[in-house]
Amino acid sequence: MKTVLVGTDFSERSDRALRRATLLARQTGAALKLVHVVDDDLPVRIVEAEREAATGLLQQQAATLRAHDGLDCSAHVVLADPFAGLIEAVSRLGADLLVIGPHRRQLLRDVFVGTTAERTIRAAACPVLMANAPPVGPYRHALLATDLSPGSRGALRRFGGLGFGHRLRGSVLHVFDATEAAMMRIHATREDDREAHLREAGAEAARALNAFLRDLPQGPMVELVRHRNGSAASEILAAAAETEADLIVVGTQSRGAFETMVLGSVARQVLRSATADVLAVPPGAA
Repeated sequence: MKTVLVGTDFSERSDRALRRATLLARQTGAALKLVHVVDDDLPVRIVEAEREAATGLLQQQAATLRAHDGLDCSAHVVLADPFAGLIEAVSRLGADLLVIGPHRRQLLRDVFVGTTAERTIRAAACPVLMANAPPVGPYRHALLATDLSPGSRGALRRFGGLGFGHRLRGSVLHVFDATEAAMMRIHATREDDREAHLREAGAEAARALNAFLRDLPQGPMVELVRHRNGSAASEILAAAAETEADLIVVGTQSRGAFETMVLGSVARQVLRSATADVLAVPPGAA
């Protein structure tokens, strides 16, 4: 990883992203690029005033990071729609990772058009890290979620290539379906028969996960399988809480052909509900 780009709107949410991006840049030796997008759909006087103010603030921040943290840090102001400006900056500045703060949870707007964060993750050519938790140090435990698909394989490979996961404790999670067990419950099959079927399905899922991981360049990881009782996203979040993971890694390309065109539903639910940081790896980056 050579370049970490952090998007900031100077809010408290963006401060989390900046602090996390600073930690990652120090850990990996990557250059840090600060980006602020000024909405250009405003009167010219306002745009120019905001650009001048943002440039001054960003340059001060970059100077502080160079002087106090010894980072290669630069400031960039883009005039565009906030979403389009971040995507432009990712491409123009050659970002290997984009770090953003948690999105505002505005329910009705999210339902219809999605958040800027989700639109950015959907369109960015690099992995996007949503810094949900206040950064207190390097990550300690990463939970990598997989559906055993080619897109998920690419996401795990891409995570390994970023360079900050080598010393982490790692767990990899596969959430499996047991449709037959659910039907057995509906038809009031004996509970011990249902439990036996779940054990068999779980053992098969564990074997599939182990085979999936054999050719991936990851260090030793704890392999976890969970039966999906609710949504896959809820199982991922529950596993993250149980393992005390401070980073959740998800791919945004799923098995379905249609779902590869949009932000996969599992990744979307994890992003909207997680309290830990979430690294989302889009198809193009895998």
